[in-house]
Amino acid sequence: MTTWEYLTTPLMIHNTAAILNNWGKQGWELVQVVQNADGGLVAYMKRPSGAGEQNAGLGAAAEAAKQFEGQQ
Repeated sequence: MTTWEYLTTPLMIHNTAAILNNWGKQGWELVQVVQNADGGLVAYMKRPSGAGEQNAGLGAAAEAAKQFEGQQ
């Protein structure tokens, strides 16, 4: 059975395609885009778990999300 890992990331409206293409190159598949409470867009992504070296970008993604949300 396939198991999945998930990622949420903010989407900048002026750079949506580049953001999604970057995640796609790392094996992530777009599942859904939703609007958050502030009116911004959030992408929900998935890929099969155990992607090994491809997981290297997860830490950077988490930091970027914190900065976007003003938590840092």
